[in-house]
Amino acid sequence: MQRKIIETGDGSKTLFIAEMDEQYHSVNGAITESEFVYLNNGFRHNQSPNPIVLEIGFGTGLNALLTAIEAEKTHRKTTYITLEKFPVKPEEIQQLNYGSLISEQAEKIYSALHKKEWNLKSKISPYFDIIKLKTDLTQFYFNDIPAVDVIYFDAFGPDKQPEMWDEEIFRKLFSISNQNANLVTYSAKGEIRRRMERSGYISERLPGPPGKRQMLRATRPE
Repeated sequence: MQRKIIETGDGSKTLFIAEMDEQYHSVNGAITESEFVYLNNGFRHNQSPNPIVLEIGFGTGLNALLTAIEAEKTHRKTTYITLEKFPVKPEEIQQLNYGSLISEQAEKIYSALHKKEWNLKSKISPYFDIIKLKTDLTQFYFNDIPAVDVIYFDAFGPDKQPEMWDEEIFRKLFSISNQNANLVTYSAKGEIRRRMERSGYISERLPGPPGKRQMLRATRPE
């Protein structure tokens, strides 16, 4: 798939796929959306002192960058597991400006995230380890990873990749979720919420990031 770099509303860049008419982040602000959906309502909301985060869709690595910065800032030891079937090319990563918009340290972290090898556990900082798995979510054997505390569900939209949002996927995610684990996603579709709840989660609609009225957060009950 051919991708092109576009600028979003907060000055940060993202990737656009013309064939799918889909971009990796909100056109209203890539950093703003990731910070709002995944950091504020996922990572910061969850109370696990040493969280294991599972990300569905590594993409540009923006969610991983923001989480690594937060983990280091709060001294919260974090293990970050991320799944991606089609890694973004190095030359595309070089054109994205997330690190430069945040700090010099963020630039170093962002570079390190993308230089680490796939399918190996790597240390980014004293408080952040990452495992990048090049795999197909629909074929992934979830028992190969530890139970998780936070799930970033950041696949392309249900209308673009319906197989990624299948109820069986949510059942598998529920099975590896610790008690009080949280799953967050930008989608607020009613059918997605019902699939989460049929899988065992308690779900809630929350106010969405700029340009989006609502988002979803699901919790595995005690």
